[in-house]
Amino acid sequence: MNRSRFHGEIYGVGTTSGVRIVVGHWTRSPLGEFTDVMVQFAGGRRLLLAPNEDVREFVTATYTFDSTEIVPVTFAAEPGECRSVRAGDLTVRIRVAGPTVLGRALSLVPDAVSTAPWFCAISDPIARVILRGVRTRGSAGGGRREYYGARGQHRVTDVSASWRGEDLGSLTPVTPPVTFGFGSTPAAPSVTSITTTIDS
Repeated sequence: MNRSRFHGEIYGVGTTSGVRIVVGHWTRSPLGEFTDVMVQFAGGRRLLLAPNEDVREFVTATYTFDSTEIVPVTFAAEPGECRSVRAGDLTVRIRVAGPTVLGRALSLVPDAVSTAPWFCAISDPIARVILRGVRTRGSAGGGRREYYGARGQHRVTDVSASWRGEDLGSLTPVTPPVTFGFGSTPAAPSVTSITTTIDS
């Protein structure tokens, strides 16, 4: 078995245009530090925006998309707890606020426990009930097993985003859930500090 671990943050937001955006900002991974963006349009089309071929190859082996693009992807922290992302024709600016109730609870669990695959397996049935669409373990593409170990979570209170120069509207819940893999981000817009473990 080959085990890969990705440490970083996942941002999940919805917009009034129906476009839902998931940003993965990974500070430590087998592929180095990188940011990738998954977009699901109102009609259901799923797009991956990846910074290079290695990232595209790995992500598409784990998740499902209707199309992919290799584009420059930048991620920056700005004053006022804002994060800005530019990925090809997509621009996103996200405002982050304080921890969620779940985030406070996660802060009480040691990272070594909350990110362990065995803990993700135990917490999966609970996550399914409490957070619609969310899973903490499941089968990924190519026979892989994937585990999401959340270490913390903060609220997202605002987003401004555009696609090919067209404004995508204001912040909404991530509904319907995105369908890139076996689970979605939480419906409530949020950023989750996470360690993703993939066994292949």
